[in-house]
Amino acid sequence: MDKEMNLMDWFNLIASFATAVGVFLAWWQIRESSRQAKTTFEDSLSNEYRNLVQGIPVKALLGEDLDEEAYRDNLSELYHYIDLTNEQAFLRQRGRISPETWVNWRDGIQTTMSKPAFSRAWKEISERSPDSFGELRRLIDSGYTKDPGGG
Repeated sequence: MDKEMNLMDWFNLIASFATAVGVFLAWWQIRESSRQAKTTFEDSLSNEYRNLVQGIPVKALLGEDLDEEAYRDNLSELYHYIDLTNEQAFLRQRGRISPETWVNWRDGIQTTMSKPAFSRAWKEISERSPDSFGELRRLIDSGYTKDPGGG
């Protein structure tokens, strides 16, 4: 009888171990799938950014100011860039963007928004639409130091 209990104890121990391994593997697979989904989502936003900046004059992207006509002709594209950056901050706030990706995006946003055409557009857009772009406003007001995701 002791031998049977001992065998049964071993069987239960092995079954418990196998269950624990199965739970760990399921957790690991879910975690990896979640990471992959987040990466795919971040890549789609990066593609959106690349498509958007194709419509912005190279002169503005290089940090040169635009004359009044070029500025007015491209205000829509500049607006869409600002809207995208606000969306990026909002998505980081919601945990949809990884901390590593956010640091890269934040640095890019800071660099781009310091360029004359973008700075001018932000000033105009933020004044004309004071109740919009809350996430971007908070980021700029923090000197680009506050992580919208809380990290």
